[in-house]
Amino acid sequence: MDTQLKRGLLDVCVLAALVRGDSYGYQIIKDLSPYVTMSESTLYPILRRLEAAGSLRVYSAEFGGRLRKYYSMTPGGREKLAEFMQEWKSIMSIYDFIEKEVSTGERD
Repeated sequence: MDTQLKRGLLDVCVLAALVRGDSYGYQIIKDLSPYVTMSESTLYPILRRLEAAGSLRVYSAEFGGRLRKYYSMTPGGREKLAEFMQEWKSIMSIYDFIEKEVSTGERD
């Protein structure tokens, strides 16, 4: 898969994992694991990039006697997710066309 496309999809996957509420790194990885394989070394740069873009905010809270970083989606993150959903409709339309043409061409 194209690196830039994959990078964009992973960003949106992380945002989608935060739709229901704030979370922390390990939990985000667990939430995504049925759909996407992601390591900590992949996740944390994404989180930093999304924070720098204004899509996330980060705060610390105590859990079990230790500080844990939590990530919260901002209105800008929600907007980015909504934009992706609209763009994906266009991508699926293109995919449907390609799939139709390939399957029609295979019958000849």
